[in-house]
Formats: sequence, C-alpha cells, structure tokens
Amino acid sequence: MKLKDNIVYNQPNNQVMVKTDGNKIVIICNTEEDLDKVHKRFSKRNTNTFLVEYEEWDEGEDKKYIVTYEIKKDDRPFLN
Repeated sequence: MKLKDNIVYNQPNNQVMVKTDGNKIVIICNTEEDLDKVHKRFSKRNTNTFLVEYEEWDEGEDKKYIVTYEIKKDDRPFLN
C-alpha cells in the first residue's frame, strides 16, 4: 500500500494514529508496548526508514508517545 501525502490514516478501532507528511510518517501510540511494536516493525522491515523525532505527551493518566520516521529516498547519507 502506497501512502498518500498529508493524510491521517485513522479509524476508531486503530491502536495507533498514523499520519503522513511528505517523506515523514508520524505515529501516535497510547502505550509503551505499542511504541515498541511500531519501532520494531519500522527498524526491521524498512532499512531506508529512520527515527527522526520522539516526544512524550503526559496529561495526567493519558500518556501518548509520538514518533516520527523519515523515509530516505536517495543514496545521500542520512544525518540525524
């Protein structure tokens, strides 16, 4: 499945929220377990995908983990 630009891929039964932004994929996870699953999936399957941003939102009992991956499209070195 090819992801379209600037689209939120979300449905009520999804465990994580996924949004594309150019060559970046932003994912919001509700638990550390979901975050670990997402990171394993992106780091094992996509050798051209790199974690570029990590953020935690802590609002009382609601804690969210926001990660952004970037897809490298050419042979230039990726600087983090």
